[in-house]
Amino acid sequence: MTDLSPEHASTLARLLAQVAAASAAEDLRAIGREALEKGGVVADLLASIPTLPPAERKGAGQAANRIKAELEAAIDARKRELEDGALLASRKVEGFDATLRAPRVERGALHPITQVVRELEDLFTSMGFEVLDGPEIELDWYNFEALNIPRDHPARDMQDTFRCDPAGELVLRTHTSPVQVRAMEKRRPPIRAIAPGKVFRQETTDASHEHTFHQMEGLVVDEDVSVGHLIHTMKTLLRGVFGKDIEVRLRPGYFPFVEPGFELDARCPFCKSGCSVCKQSTWIELLPCGMVHENVLRAGGIDPAKYSGFAFGLGLSRLVMLRYGIDDVRHLLSGDARFLRQFHRIG
Repeated sequence: MTDLSPEHASTLARLLAQVAAASAAEDLRAIGREALEKGGVVADLLASIPTLPPAERKGAGQAANRIKAELEAAIDARKRELEDGALLASRKVEGFDATLRAPRVERGALHPITQVVRELEDLFTSMGFEVLDGPEIELDWYNFEALNIPRDHPARDMQDTFRCDPAGELVLRTHTSPVQVRAMEKRRPPIRAIAPGKVFRQETTDASHEHTFHQMEGLVVDEDVSVGHLIHTMKTLLRGVFGKDIEVRLRPGYFPFVEPGFELDARCPFCKSGCSVCKQSTWIELLPCGMVHENVLRAGGIDPAKYSGFAFGLGLSRLVMLRYGIDDVRHLLSGDARFLRQFHRIG
């Protein structure tokens, strides 16, 4: 090891003494800055090497490296001593018992809605669909006008809307259908897309209704798309969700943005003769769908003379209820950990 000159040895001894006397991590950082950073002892020594006679440069460089190495080692050792001392002090406080088990760390889990959404995204992406998103605070144009629902249209009465400004131009979206128009504006056919998300309506809450719930919009636009393509896609969807064929029915339904429109209902899994969930009908309205109205295609900048398409709106909250046997939709957004723990799935 290179011998230090009396001056360098004195400098190192002074710095090591300061390290030994340090009582906090900040003191150690200050010593490191003083010695090692620009303007510090070691930095100045290294900077002076080019000014020294050639015969002295090697020794000066070795001395600077030795001071730096010993100082850094001393700082690291003192830092560990301070950390060990703090840990020991914390163990001496009243009530500390080293024999007790460590507090249990609660594992997180995906919400049942998130689990189902991810499964549906996997299913549809395997069918060539892309997953889209849209704003929850939506323009009236996208939420109503572009979907063939003008201001004087009676369909507006079907959806009590949370409006965000006096003029009513900004609304909390009442469905995920606005993503249809946004998708058509930005993409050219063929279009295959789904858009899961949260929606809002001024509902009177009960076992099957909530003011905030989840839907998933689906859209296909291409040449020569027919109702047959719609039915095949819906059957594939339900088979993928439930792992088997379930009893469903397709009946005419009115939605301003599709023509013709249909309601796809699923047999209620909670009863045989009627209950509060199915409103005593033994059927649960699950999946409205239909062929995209030509006015909606035009609003999205697509020529209805050349292209056609179908759309569907899947009620995710109701689907989750069916999937897991939940009899009250209000549980899904209750934030009750006891309820959510039932759906804890590892991996």
